[in-house]
Amino acid sequence: MSARSTAPQQSPLPAWRYLWQLARFRPGLYLLLGFFEIMFFGVTPQVVGFITQAFFDRLTGDAPAGLDAYTLAALVVVTALARVAFIFADVAVYFNFRYTVAALLRKNLFEYILKRPGARAVPGSPGEAISRFRGDVDEVAFFMAESLSLAGFGLFALVAVVVMVGINPRITLFVFAPLVLVVVAANLAMGGIQAYREALREATGRVTGFIGELFGAVQAVKVATAEPRMMERFRQLNDVRQRAALKDRLFNELLGSVFRNTVNLGTGMILLLAAQAMRDGTFTVGDLALFVYYLGFVTDFIATIGTKLAWYKQVGVSIGRMVRMLQDAPAEAIVTHGAIYMHGPLPEVPYVAKSETHRLELLQAAGLTYRYPDSDRGIENVSLRLPRGAFTVVTGRVGSGKTTLLRVLLGLLPKAAGEIRWNGQVVTDPASFFVPPRSAYTAQVPLLFSETLRDNILMGMPEEVFDLERAIRRAALERDVVELEDGLATMLGAKGVKLSGGQRQRAAAARMFVRDPELLVFDDLSSALDVETERMLWERVFEMGESTCLVVSHRRPALQRADQIIVLKDGRVEAQGRLEVLLETCGEMRRLWEGSVNEADGL
Repeated sequence: MSARSTAPQQSPLPAWRYLWQLARFRPGLYLLLGFFEIMFFGVTPQVVGFITQAFFDRLTGDAPAGLDAYTLAALVVVTALARVAFIFADVAVYFNFRYTVAALLRKNLFEYILKRPGARAVPGSPGEAISRFRGDVDEVAFFMAESLSLAGFGLFALVAVVVMVGINPRITLFVFAPLVLVVVAANLAMGGIQAYREALREATGRVTGFIGELFGAVQAVKVATAEPRMMERFRQLNDVRQRAALKDRLFNELLGSVFRNTVNLGTGMILLLAAQAMRDGTFTVGDLALFVYYLGFVTDFIATIGTKLAWYKQVGVSIGRMVRMLQDAPAEAIVTHGAIYMHGPLPEVPYVAKSETHRLELLQAAGLTYRYPDSDRGIENVSLRLPRGAFTVVTGRVGSGKTTLLRVLLGLLPKAAGEIRWNGQVVTDPASFFVPPRSAYTAQVPLLFSETLRDNILMGMPEEVFDLERAIRRAALERDVVELEDGLATMLGAKGVKLSGGQRQRAAAARMFVRDPELLVFDDLSSALDVETERMLWERVFEMGESTCLVVSHRRPALQRADQIIVLKDGRVEAQGRLEVLLETCGEMRRLWEGSVNEADGL
């Protein structure tokens, strides 16, 4: 039976629907940004244009009685200072809004991804996911912040056209009609922009994913002396990305060049048409200066419409990629409004105090089944029973389904069949149920962060409510802490690089113990420990009293201490019972035991 999700893939909504939801997230901030954009791009430039017209008419004697040249020059300075004030205010609001939008998008992406089972939390490679978190989110947030400049440009262009038509409709028509046609023609050539941007994003994701995988397999690469082949592969991926980036940039620059050079065409036409009007006395030097001044802004506005339309298509690509990353989540999930913390204190880390309601008397699982997508690997019809205080060991060969069983039980993988009961009550959502203080889990390869050892153990929880020293002792880590340069304040580096494999496993164990859970789930916790440290660790686990343990292990000390052993083979339960009984009745257990003895003896 396949565990592939049967929920249909949600189709992305039109891009404007997402953008509208983002605009409504902080409407006051968005409107304030719009006000400053209009003042900077729409109002103050108009004032400068009118002053310029009056200044030249004053110099040529065409202006009616009014302000003198010095007063007009002073008004230019005042207007410039006003523009400076507006741009400083605009920048502050601009980046506030932009980062707010980006924070909301990333928060929603993380929230829905973390809710998914571990089998396929994200489609594609981790590098592709990073590309979407970084490039696609920034693309949308940048567009949202920049889009309001179009309102300022639009107001300016509207006023400019009205003024120019009032001065000379003929020149206005002859100058701007061809320019509009040029820009429209250029916009029609934008059909390829979506394909170029999609190709660039995918190529970037492949490069990022390869870098992540390479860093995670440095030791394997060095052992295999595969450095030249890895570098050649890296070079190939970068060549593909370089070509995609070149096409994307070249296409955008070509369109931008067409838009910009239309200004030169328009200026030449104004000079040709204005000469006759000036001889007739219907067009002044100030009018000429105003038309030339307007020409650049209005043409930029027309060009901006084209580039914004092209950018809108690129944003649609980015939104579609983010929606696809959420797989079967609602299409509007990425723009769901919720709390973000851009200013002020961060929220408290949720903490649930342990109480009698969390007490475990009996954990049962019946018929658990899971198959990895596009594979026949997994588990089928696995049942287990864990009474309070039991020490249960799951063992089996590599690929027998041991880790899969733990992850299905804890909800990290979605079960295709079966039932889980806690104290007789059915557990409908294992992923949200099996968390501290009910249970805690240490994976086969524990994840540590580039923080202090103390922060890696507490994970944001308040230190005053936990017995940190006791948890460190239970994890047989106290001697190691003393030997670290700064003790618990030692920065561990990426993935706990300053610790050995055994120290990382015990640091992860301390993370479990400090929360005092009812159920301890270990996935091959002692695989990197020497025999003496492993013996000490299990002794201290048993000192904890009635702790219920579910352990994946093939090591002799764990098997000897087990109240029951579950032997898996090809995803099914081969046998179940105590060690002495299994050694007599189960050939698979005898082979595993002999292997564990040889390993313990260093053979």
